[in-house]
Amino acid sequence: MRDVLAELARRVDRGETVGVGTVVATFSSAPRPPGAAMLVGADGAVVGSVSGGCVEGAVYELAQEVVRDGRPVLQRYGVSDDDAFAVGLTCGGIIDVYVERVDKGSFPELPEVLDTVRAQEPVAVATVVEHPEWVGRRVVVWPDRAAGDVPSARARDAITDDARGLLATGRSGTLHYGPDGQRRGEGLAVFVNSFEPPPRMLVFGAIDFAAAVARLGAFLGYRVTVCDARPVFATASRFPEADEVVVDWPHRYLAAQAEAGRVDERTVVAVLTHDPKFDVPLLEVALRLKLGYVGAMGSRRTHDDRLRRLREAGVTEGELAGLASPIGLDLGARTPEETAVSIAAEIIALRWGGGGERLTRTDGSIHR
Repeated sequence: MRDVLAELARRVDRGETVGVGTVVATFSSAPRPPGAAMLVGADGAVVGSVSGGCVEGAVYELAQEVVRDGRPVLQRYGVSDDDAFAVGLTCGGIIDVYVERVDKGSFPELPEVLDTVRAQEPVAVATVVEHPEWVGRRVVVWPDRAAGDVPSARARDAITDDARGLLATGRSGTLHYGPDGQRRGEGLAVFVNSFEPPPRMLVFGAIDFAAAVARLGAFLGYRVTVCDARPVFATASRFPEADEVVVDWPHRYLAAQAEAGRVDERTVVAVLTHDPKFDVPLLEVALRLKLGYVGAMGSRRTHDDRLRRLREAGVTEGELAGLASPIGLDLGARTPEETAVSIAAEIIALRWGGGGERLTRTDGSIHR
């Protein structure tokens, strides 16, 4: 729902009633993940997507019906029905879409949720999508508090605790409980939409390749920082897509960020300076942290020299195994922009377990 949240809040704030469809579960080769949402405004405008086009028309019509009668619907779309090619996912997947009517009365916490997301602080919205009586009720969960209208204290406490667990890992998903919130049983299904702060991409080396990587990192949803010790190169005007440009020695900056708890297992580090006096101290720090990705640019010769220097500095073989060097996938890239694509492709492949092969040469599911 992150993609439609601001527009949703804007329309609701001006008194509009809108329909919202949210993917709450996926099976097989579903094109969009849980949390993907589509908003249908009172003027018929559409914002967002739940399937990349496969079932948008059906969800659009259902959202209009839900706005008219006020009753939320949990609908499954897929290829299991005879009319799959009329409204189903022709790619072979199955998705569950929860469609609801949203207005000021049904979601009073919405402005505060938007403020929290804009402040890049974590919040989760837990919505009852299946229950004999509570469908549509919510619990909004912050790390230190919660608000909502689920009638049962037991259910509210269980949802709050489990939503915090999902929020801590940055995952959205559906939780199942007994009718009154018991952790065993069926009858109560709650979709938790996690709005964790965006992951960070730290780009070291204020060069033309860094500008291209920063641009693509921002496009992929990362909060991008460019860092270089040379103030003449590390300027905001040279990196307009970066969220911040920092003048500091790279190893010192990364160590300070780690000590302050501002990097985590989702953080991506791209070392692009290929200068030993910057690279080696920085990689000594980076390879000893729990990060999502550490890549370093350079030729084969630079790579071999870098490994030698890191070993001499005491970096272990196990720590060196976490280094992506030379950086990126073999795409035959030449320009900074093409190189940035190869780096982004490697980051995506490692994050989701992709092999980097051409899909035409592979078998099995496309969407893992």
